[in-house]
Amino acid sequence: MGKPVEVNDSNFEEIVLQSKIPVLVDFWATWCAPCRMVAPVVEELAEEYDARVSFAKLDVDQSPKTASQYGIMSIPSLIIFKNGSPVSNLVGFRPKADLKRSLDEVLE
Repeated sequence: MGKPVEVNDSNFEEIVLQSKIPVLVDFWATWCAPCRMVAPVVEELAEEYDARVSFAKLDVDQSPKTASQYGIMSIPSLIIFKNGSPVSNLVGFRPKADLKRSLDEVLE
């Protein structure tokens, strides 16, 4: 893929939960300044982890059902899913090294 895909309430299960490889989902909103700070980091990681991890973005204002289902209370929230289940949850802006460490743990 090499680039995060937009997901929403209607396609979340198909794109994220049924994925054969781990998926990092960036829960965000247009009005969220820290979300805008994490977006370029997620895009860089999408290129670096191409074919090993998928990356998705879910706008919590447009898809409140899915955000609520995963208990998203603060954004940005980054959840890594593996085999349809959340395995890592990072809340707030995190340095790229923290995100890489979480991704590498999931890939081990």
